[in-house]
Amino acid sequence: MRIVLLGPPGAGKGTQAGMISKKKNLPHISSGNLLREAVESGTSVGVKANGYIEKGLLVPDLIVVDIIKDRILKNDCTSGFILDGFPRTLAQARVLDEMLLGLNNKIDIVIYMTASKESIVKRLSGRRICSGCGANYHVSYVPSLRNGICDKCGGKLNQRSDDKPETILERLRVYRDQTEDLVRYYRKNGILKEISCENNIEAITKNILDVLCRSSL
Repeated sequence: MRIVLLGPPGAGKGTQAGMISKKKNLPHISSGNLLREAVESGTSVGVKANGYIEKGLLVPDLIVVDIIKDRILKNDCTSGFILDGFPRTLAQARVLDEMLLGLNNKIDIVIYMTASKESIVKRLSGRRICSGCGANYHVSYVPSLRNGICDKCGGKLNQRSDDKPETILERLRVYRDQTEDLVRYYRKNGILKEISCENNIEAITKNILDVLCRSSL
């Protein structure tokens, strides 16, 4: 089964992709991680991508899809994969569909993870990262024992600049503008399944697994 996880920043796509990957024994493919790995390893596609990155430009969709194509041609993707972080726009979805069609393949299901604006702001604005070891915390869900101090190394916990409430709201606005047509596209194709992400992690995972089970019948 070939799955796309779609949702706004803070919806928990990465977390759920990891959980579903283990439960369904499908590789979790993060477009961001693949891009970084391709650049670091100096593959031909990575060199092309780096040319844009060094100039501060967005990597073209065709290059990102080529990197994804290299990954899904590996043996562990024979039974399917979970795509996280791509596509983000309608144009990217169409490029991805064309590439998969060339491989006699297609996306089987798109899990659209939704959450309220208030919930997302609370999740993201509460994140803290240790300046010393990089450990992750959350002021509400995973607090440190001492306020602002890392339990592991004693380093100072900082908030990322893009996790400030006003920045989060702008990220959500940009996301909504970018993906509105994308959501309609997948819904029209009959493969979009909407999942509320207002519950705890385990409950969300169960809901996604239930949807995947029904879709595979």
